[in-house]
Amino acid sequence: MKTSKQIILLIGFLVTTTAPAFSQEALGVNYNQFLTSINEQELNQVDATWIRGFIEMHLLGNQDPSQNANVQAILKAKAKGHRTILNLKWNYETEPFPLPGSAAMNKELDQLHELLPVLAGKVDILVIGNEPFIETEPSQSEQPLIGFYRAMADDVIAYWKSHRNSTQLYMGAFTRLDLPQNRTAAVKWMLQYIASHAELSGADQHMHMPSFAACQTMLAYVLPWLRPDQKFLVTEFSLVVLWAQHLKDNLSADFTSRYNLPTPLKVYQFINLALQNPVPDAEWQDFLVSCPWYMAHRQFLLNADHLFRGTGRLGVATYAMIQSWTKGQPFTADTTPWLLNALFATETVQPDENGGAVKNFPWAKEFENLQIAY
Repeated sequence: MKTSKQIILLIGFLVTTTAPAFSQEALGVNYNQFLTSINEQELNQVDATWIRGFIEMHLLGNQDPSQNANVQAILKAKAKGHRTILNLKWNYETEPFPLPGSAAMNKELDQLHELLPVLAGKVDILVIGNEPFIETEPSQSEQPLIGFYRAMADDVIAYWKSHRNSTQLYMGAFTRLDLPQNRTAAVKWMLQYIASHAELSGADQHMHMPSFAACQTMLAYVLPWLRPDQKFLVTEFSLVVLWAQHLKDNLSADFTSRYNLPTPLKVYQFINLALQNPVPDAEWQDFLVSCPWYMAHRQFLLNADHLFRGTGRLGVATYAMIQSWTKGQPFTADTTPWLLNALFATETVQPDENGGAVKNFPWAKEFENLQIAY
């Protein structure tokens, strides 16, 4: 019979060698580049543990990365007990990638060398890239992109090999791979790179789609590329492409008459009115309920979560937390309606009686239900 001390040692060995670094199949919230907007009260209201955001590497400049406000915000959230995901964004939409060995490439690598010690072991997940196939000038989207992201990823992996720590590495994020024309040679290279490097835990995906079926198609394409032991992230997902298709729809006469609004009034026009002069929560909810194209997909968050978990390969999925908008900027028929996705209607709805942000319908309630369920 084993002694109590032997049993304790055995249990300790099993825990430290077999337990994952963090709970898998998690649902969290996404702040994008607005990590300084993290609000503990709002996080508690929706029972959110996981927080995701990204930093724009080129905006760090010559600043000590530990002094960057977004970096400080995500590290502070981690210190308070949250799980954290940070994507590294390199924006090359309007300029060519630096050539290997050039001064510009060395500058990128030097900046990375300054940032990695600040993050290693202090965020739960670090993603190499944000949306590389969007954040690249079209003429640079094949070999130049491959050369740049190989250099960045090789450098991060080399650092991890020499500085072992608890942070998991992913790469991505891939976008609109439901469309065959987006499955380019560079996309396939990156998927192969991820699968061939044991240091990478998997791939990140951003699913901003016109339908739920498109999410299914993209996931079905990506998963076979990964090793059996790898997982995937979905650090952004929504039906924003579908929402955009309805911005020029007329609102119902019943809704406009109830709130003494001009008729006809289009969806984008009401959103613009609400952004310029936030409306009561009841009016905003009535607006959303009056839109059949919105209500038809009110279970999108639930369905997406079930899709991701159903694979048995989900690491973490994160959903938009807040609306972000520049005060005074007009919302037009061509504006991407990201604000319809958020868990909190921070820009279009008047604060509650305590001055806090109001939950957005129906996503906040769906999110809370999923947190309870799992």
